[in-house]
Amino acid sequence: MVGSNPFASMFGRSPFKPLQEHMKIVLKSAIQVTVLFEALCKDDQDEVASVRDKISEFENAADAIKNDMRAHLPKSLLMPVDRRDLLEILDLQDSIADTANHIADRLIERRMEVLDDMRQPLLEMVRRCVDACDQTAHIIGRLDELVETGFRGPEADGVIIMVDQLSKIETDTDRMGLDLIRTLFANEDNMKPVSVVIWYDLIRMIGELADYSEKVGNRVRLLLAR
Repeated sequence: MVGSNPFASMFGRSPFKPLQEHMKIVLKSAIQVTVLFEALCKDDQDEVASVRDKISEFENAADAIKNDMRAHLPKSLLMPVDRRDLLEILDLQDSIADTANHIADRLIERRMEVLDDMRQPLLEMVRRCVDACDQTAHIIGRLDELVETGFRGPEADGVIIMVDQLSKIETDTDRMGLDLIRTLFANEDNMKPVSVVIWYDLIRMIGELADYSEKVGNRVRLLLAR
């Protein structure tokens, strides 16, 4: 009796199903970044460590789906989407989970303190970046509908609107990140130089959650333009 490949059968149901499952795990890792910084703002180091472990688990799960998808994605799909396009979207999604994991690792490597002036804008920026990840997950979740309509019509128009909204969210995060960096530098005389450098890097990485999300949306936009 010939054994079946559950992952391959998943493609039979929907060529986008593994990509959507991957994005669901990626979103879970991003959501935990909010929990991570909420714990940091409370100076709850035990919770920081616990959340870091959760993020690592999600990142590993995302990697497993990514590796299976790369190994089993058919060379030819009977649909108006190139295999390379799917793999590029997959890599961009995976970069979100990787970034979440890097942020968590950085907070474990060195105990960081949150300045009073930074606490609220920091949490607002993190939440807005996670909004971008959530919007991306909604966009990826609509791919099946796009296939059914041949990437045309009202469904495609609706996804374009969602991508435009994602772009606006990412623009918000750019502004919030710049404001946060200005606050950081305004307080740098009261901080250790290494802390300033690490915070600058952390703010940049938080922003990358939204950056990679927008890139996923832009790749979907290109699919619709073809």
